Amino acid sequence: MTDKPYHHDPSGGFRNPKGSPNPQIGPRRFIRYAIRQLRKTELPAVPDGHVLDRAAVDAGIIAGGNPSVTWLGHAAFILRTHGKIILTDPYLTRCAGPGSFGPKRYVPAAIPTEELPRADVMLVSHNHYDHLDATALAAYPHKDYTQVIVPLGLKSFFRKRGFAKVEEFDWWQSWSEDGLTITTLPAVHSSGRGIHDQKKTLWASFGIRTAEENIWFSGDTANGEVFKEIGARQGPFDLAIVGIGAYEPRKIMKEVHASPEDAVEIVRAIGAKRALGMHWGTIRLTPEAPFEAPGRFRQAAIDQNYGEENALIFKIGETRSLKNTAAA
Repeated sequence: MTDKPYHHDPSGGFRNPKGSPNPQIGPRRFIRYAIRQLRKTELPAVPDGHVLDRAAVDAGIIAGGNPSVTWLGHAAFILRTHGKIILTDPYLTRCAGPGSFGPKRYVPAAIPTEELPRADVMLVSHNHYDHLDATALAAYPHKDYTQVIVPLGLKSFFRKRGFAKVEEFDWWQSWSEDGLTITTLPAVHSSGRGIHDQKKTLWASFGIRTAEENIWFSGDTANGEVFKEIGARQGPFDLAIVGIGAYEPRKIMKEVHASPEDAVEIVRAIGAKRALGMHWGTIRLTPEAPFEAPGRFRQAAIDQNYGEENALIFKIGETRSLKNTAAA
């Protein structure tokens, strides 16, 4: 019998790759911090133009064509590549929690769940409520058609909700069909939807490869040494879609979420030509200014010689062609 990979915790569940940030606080302090955040109900003022109206969303999707990328908000995207439609982390409803308990969106999703296009593939990176949205999944109208790909432990969640085609994978395992290959890759994060299921299911990023494009979707991740390995084994990437928000206070968040500066380090490590910042401007999870991340992301690209023009920021609902993701 071969030894299990390092990220399979010998005591049960999963753990982050070697070289990941070490926890700086205990679980009780983290829970107290999370409760304090949940008690904050004020919503920020949203800058004009941050969210496109529906007519502009639809027009952009038509103009973007295939290949293209559309931001629905937070970590939810519609990717069109190689004639396929891929949907990522479709958190689209108001509350990121059980029932009405949890952080609330301050901007709507660009497209409501019941009006989503019929995706060929749905990727869900982990089971936190702001990425795995049970209400949206219940309303999704194409459960018989869409191929769902998830990390270990999440297959039953989808099968119980009526999805007919679900595959779960460990890190470095791949699924392929009709010229599209999805590889489930490491991330530095965690999992759990309650107190008693922490780290019982796996978390992941994804590589999305066709003959035309190679794209990386980060899911939720902090920085870590593993991204050099991803770059060596799966890179270079034409585009990285990377989280840049929910990063304060750093003593707590550095082990689960990248700062904007970390995000640039990550995309450089994996060999991404361009990077699109996500996981900001949608829902208040942490106390930093909600519209601070894009400026820091662009400045970090300058400071780290990545190129400000390669640090992309979208409006919610915006589509750009993958043939020219640097276009304004």
